[in-house]
Amino acid sequence: MGRLTDLQALTLTRPGLHGDGDTLYLRVSPGGTRSWVQRLSIKGRRRDLGLGPFPRVSITEARHRAMGNRLSVWQGHDIFIERKRRKHVPNFEEATRRVYDLNRPRWSNESHAQGWIQTLQRHAFPVLATLRVDSIKQHDVLRVLEPIWTKRPETARRVRQRVRTILGWCQAYGYTTENVAGPCIDAALPRVPTSQRHYRALPYCEVGAALGAVDASPVTQVVSLCLRFVVLTAARGVEARNAQWSEIDLAKKEWRIPAERMKARREHRVPLSSASLAVLEAARSLKDESGLLFPSPRKRGHPLSNMSLLKALRDTGLAEKATVHGFRSSFRDWCAEKGKSRALANAALAHTVAGVEGAYFRSDLFAARRQLMQEWGDFVMASEPSQGAGNVR
Repeated sequence: MGRLTDLQALTLTRPGLHGDGDTLYLRVSPGGTRSWVQRLSIKGRRRDLGLGPFPRVSITEARHRAMGNRLSVWQGHDIFIERKRRKHVPNFEEATRRVYDLNRPRWSNESHAQGWIQTLQRHAFPVLATLRVDSIKQHDVLRVLEPIWTKRPETARRVRQRVRTILGWCQAYGYTTENVAGPCIDAALPRVPTSQRHYRALPYCEVGAALGAVDASPVTQVVSLCLRFVVLTAARGVEARNAQWSEIDLAKKEWRIPAERMKARREHRVPLSSASLAVLEAARSLKDESGLLFPSPRKRGHPLSNMSLLKALRDTGLAEKATVHGFRSSFRDWCAEKGKSRALANAALAHTVAGVEGAYFRSDLFAARRQLMQEWGDFVMASEPSQGAGNVR
């Protein structure tokens, strides 16, 4: 089959396919319009692929496209499926929503979930939101990062990591061929010293006084009780705020937090000290149809918000020295000062032990933790001002 010339392509009038060789044809319609067609055999099935109208697509360009398609087929690709996929390439905002929905069920921390999407909305969406993910280039990602890279390095690091996650998902689904937020942009971003962030935490000897101050403040009973329960159980705030009465076994004096509410996605048993049990006894009067230990007084059927506990610290002047999460650090320091083993403290805090030690160490040390939490509860109550020690409202 001979090659077509430009003159032939312009003057052919007979309707039908006119071969150019190597699977490429010029189709002439009965009305005289011309377009390029490539006839391929994919997995034993003949398929016709349109390559564009002539002369808008020249002979040279049509041959170039046909050669690329033949190479893809030879490499085992189904270019029809890939072309169909490209027609539905999402823009960055659409891809972000899909990645968020995919990961949301595994995030037990509501604040993290909200922060994940809000950070992208604030910093990435103004530049990337409407761009198809296969059109995003390295300079687009740099436009997002450069204004905040040195001014707000921790935020910038998170934005980059999240953009990289989204484009990695797009790459996995074939929407884009490379991750332009990956190592390819490292050289364009100046090295920023990293600093380890620590939650503000009170010295453990001041924890009892802090609880007394919260009790003596105008905060609601449910907030005061919830914060006290957080401290006495060394739990994360989100675990206590979402705690259900169905998770409490008063006969066994334990709280079983289901795996889906734990950061490590493993069930965690918390032995309840006499001080913790006193909090639960006081919380009985708060029971409603939600089944929550500490239901929100403002939003019926919902748990307390994280801000409610933080506000209690702010209202008592404690927020400058402590965060809700920081009470876990206070507990950890107390364990160290009192000679408690690292394994015991980690088990109480539901920390995942990494490496070989974690692979072989399976016990949750529950019996030992029962004694540990009783000692912690006794210590906190003893260090609370006398007027507050029995002030579990």
